[in-house]
Amino acid sequence: MTRTFADVLAFVLAREGGFVNDPRDPGGMTNLGVTARQWQAWTGHGVNEAVMRALTPAAVGNFYRSGYWHAIAGEQLPIALALAVFDFAVNAGPARAVFELQELVGAHADGKAGPATLRAVQAYAAGIGLVRLIDRYCDARADFYRTLERFPIYGKGWLARVELVRREAMTWLG
Repeated sequence: MTRTFADVLAFVLAREGGFVNDPRDPGGMTNLGVTARQWQAWTGHGVNEAVMRALTPAAVGNFYRSGYWHAIAGEQLPIALALAVFDFAVNAGPARAVFELQELVGAHADGKAGPATLRAVQAYAAGIGLVRLIDRYCDARADFYRTLERFPIYGKGWLARVELVRREAMTWLG
Protein backbone atom coordinates (compact mmCIF):
# COMPACT_ATOMS: atom_id res chain seq x y z
CA MET A 1 0.00 0.00 0.00
CA THR A 2 1.32 3.41 -0.94
CA ARG A 3 0.97 5.83 1.94
CA THR A 4 0.32 9.55 1.46
CA PHE A 5 -0.08 12.79 3.37
CA ALA A 6 -3.66 11.75 4.14
CA ASP A 7 -2.37 8.64 5.95
CA VAL A 8 0.20 10.65 7.88
CA LEU A 9 -2.39 13.26 8.85
CA ALA A 10 -4.91 10.63 9.95
CA PHE A 11 -2.33 8.92 12.14
CA VAL A 12 -1.20 12.17 13.76
CA LEU A 13 -4.69 13.59 14.31
CA ALA A 14 -5.83 10.36 15.94
CA ARG A 15 -3.03 10.83 18.48
CA GLU A 16 -3.51 14.56 18.93
CA GLY A 17 -7.02 14.04 20.16
CA GLY A 18 -9.64 16.68 20.73
CA PHE A 19 -10.04 19.95 22.56
CA VAL A 20 -7.66 20.71 25.44
CA ASN A 21 -7.22 23.87 27.48
CA ASP A 22 -4.52 22.98 29.99
CA PRO A 23 -3.59 26.07 32.04
CA ARG A 24 -0.02 24.71 32.36
CA ASP A 25 0.39 24.65 28.57
CA PRO A 26 1.58 27.97 27.12
CA GLY A 27 -0.15 27.01 23.85
CA GLY A 28 -3.53 27.60 25.46
CA MET A 29 -6.63 26.22 23.79
CA THR A 30 -5.75 23.42 21.39
CA ASN A 31 -7.76 21.06 19.23
CA LEU A 32 -6.31 18.42 16.91
CA GLY A 33 -2.88 19.85 17.71
CA VAL A 34 -3.79 23.35 16.49
CA THR A 35 -3.54 26.20 18.98
CA ALA A 36 -6.04 29.05 19.02
CA ARG A 37 -3.25 31.46 18.11
CA GLN A 38 -2.29 29.35 15.07
CA TRP A 39 -5.88 28.96 13.93
CA GLN A 40 -6.54 32.70 14.21
CA ALA A 41 -3.41 33.45 12.17
CA TRP A 42 -4.41 30.85 9.56
CA THR A 43 -8.04 31.96 9.17
CA GLY A 44 -7.64 35.66 9.84
CA HIS A 45 -10.71 35.53 12.08
CA GLY A 46 -11.19 35.82 15.81
CA VAL A 47 -11.14 32.53 17.69
CA ASN A 48 -13.00 31.53 20.83
CA GLU A 49 -13.60 28.27 22.63
CA ALA A 50 -16.62 27.38 20.49
CA VAL A 51 -14.59 27.81 17.30
CA MET A 52 -11.75 25.70 18.68
CA ARG A 53 -14.07 22.95 19.88
CA ALA A 54 -15.69 22.81 16.43
CA LEU A 55 -12.46 22.06 14.53
CA THR A 56 -12.57 18.84 12.53
CA PRO A 57 -9.90 16.79 10.76
CA ALA A 58 -11.27 18.03 7.43
CA ALA A 59 -11.02 21.65 8.59
CA VAL A 60 -7.38 21.41 9.70
CA GLY A 61 -6.12 19.36 6.74
CA ASN A 62 -5.08 22.31 4.57
CA PHE A 63 -3.59 24.09 7.59
CA TYR A 64 -1.30 21.13 8.19
CA ARG A 65 -0.54 20.51 4.52
CA SER A 66 0.42 24.13 3.89
CA GLY A 67 2.16 25.02 7.13
CA TYR A 68 3.71 21.71 8.15
CA TRP A 69 3.83 19.07 5.39
CA HIS A 70 5.28 21.47 2.83
CA ALA A 71 7.63 22.99 5.42
CA ILE A 72 9.19 19.59 6.16
CA ALA A 73 9.27 18.65 2.44
CA GLY A 74 7.09 15.68 3.32
CA GLU A 75 6.38 14.74 -0.30
CA GLN A 76 10.11 14.36 -0.92
CA LEU A 77 10.99 12.28 2.15
CA PRO A 78 10.50 8.54 2.41
CA ILE A 79 6.97 8.26 3.83
CA ALA A 80 7.99 6.48 7.05
CA LEU A 81 10.51 9.22 7.80
CA ALA A 82 7.97 11.86 6.77
CA LEU A 83 5.60 10.42 9.38
CA ALA A 84 8.22 10.82 12.12
CA VAL A 85 9.21 14.33 11.04
CA PHE A 86 5.61 15.51 10.57
CA ASP A 87 4.51 14.20 13.95
CA PHE A 88 7.41 16.03 15.61
CA ALA A 89 6.54 19.17 13.61
CA VAL A 90 2.96 19.11 14.86
CA ASN A 91 4.23 18.96 18.43
CA ALA A 92 7.27 21.23 18.32
CA GLY A 93 6.94 23.19 15.08
CA PRO A 94 8.22 22.45 11.58
CA ALA A 95 11.47 24.37 12.04
CA ARG A 96 12.42 22.36 15.14
CA ALA A 97 11.53 19.05 13.45
CA VAL A 98 13.61 19.92 10.38
CA PHE A 99 16.47 21.33 12.48
CA GLU A 100 16.78 18.03 14.37
CA LEU A 101 16.76 16.11 11.07
CA GLN A 102 19.42 18.41 9.62
CA GLU A 103 21.65 18.02 12.66
CA LEU A 104 21.31 14.26 12.46
CA VAL A 105 22.19 13.97 8.77
CA GLY A 106 24.93 16.61 8.82
CA ALA A 107 23.12 19.25 6.77
CA HIS A 108 23.28 22.96 7.50
CA ALA A 109 20.87 23.24 10.45
CA ASP A 110 18.60 26.19 9.68
CA GLY A 111 15.20 24.54 10.15
CA LYS A 112 14.32 24.85 6.45
CA ALA A 113 14.00 21.68 4.38
CA GLY A 114 15.61 22.54 1.06
CA PRO A 115 17.49 20.61 -1.61
CA ALA A 116 20.70 20.35 0.44
CA THR A 117 18.78 18.85 3.36
CA LEU A 118 17.06 16.35 1.10
CA ARG A 119 20.39 15.31 -0.45
CA ALA A 120 21.89 14.88 3.02
CA VAL A 121 18.92 12.76 4.13
CA GLN A 122 19.25 10.58 1.04
CA ALA A 123 22.99 10.11 1.54
CA TYR A 124 22.62 9.40 5.25
CA ALA A 125 19.86 6.86 4.65
CA ALA A 126 21.92 5.22 1.90
CA GLY A 127 24.78 4.84 4.35
CA ILE A 128 23.01 3.47 7.42
CA GLY A 129 19.57 2.49 6.16
CA LEU A 130 16.17 4.03 6.70
CA VAL A 131 15.42 1.95 9.81
CA ARG A 132 18.47 3.31 11.61
CA LEU A 133 17.81 6.84 10.37
CA ILE A 134 14.27 6.77 11.78
CA ASP A 135 15.53 5.24 15.02
CA ARG A 136 18.17 7.93 15.43
CA TYR A 137 15.70 10.66 14.54
CA CYS A 138 13.26 9.43 17.17
CA ASP A 139 16.12 9.27 19.68
CA ALA A 140 17.04 12.89 18.84
CA ARG A 141 13.40 13.90 19.33
CA ALA A 142 13.31 12.24 22.74
CA ASP A 143 16.60 13.92 23.69
CA PHE A 144 15.15 17.30 22.69
CA TYR A 145 12.12 16.79 24.92
CA ARG A 146 14.35 15.94 27.87
CA THR A 147 15.88 19.43 27.66
CA LEU A 148 12.55 21.21 28.01
CA GLU A 149 11.45 22.94 31.20
CA ARG A 150 8.02 21.30 31.01
CA PHE A 151 9.46 17.78 30.68
CA PRO A 152 8.51 16.89 34.28
CA ILE A 153 4.87 17.69 33.43
CA TYR A 154 4.53 16.33 29.90
CA GLY A 155 7.62 14.19 29.41
CA LYS A 156 6.04 10.81 29.98
CA GLY A 157 3.43 11.51 27.31
CA TRP A 158 5.96 12.99 24.89
CA LEU A 159 8.24 9.97 25.17
CA ALA A 160 5.31 7.57 24.78
CA ARG A 161 4.37 9.44 21.60
CA VAL A 162 7.92 9.15 20.27
CA GLU A 163 7.84 5.39 20.78
CA LEU A 164 4.41 5.08 19.19
CA VAL A 165 5.60 7.02 16.14
CA ARG A 166 8.82 4.98 15.95
CA ARG A 167 6.85 1.71 15.92
CA GLU A 168 4.34 2.98 13.38
CA ALA A 169 7.04 4.35 11.08
CA MET A 170 8.76 0.96 11.10
CA THR A 171 5.54 -0.72 9.96
CA TRP A 172 5.36 1.74 7.06
CA LEU A 173 8.73 0.65 5.71
CA GLY A 174 7.31 -2.63 4.37
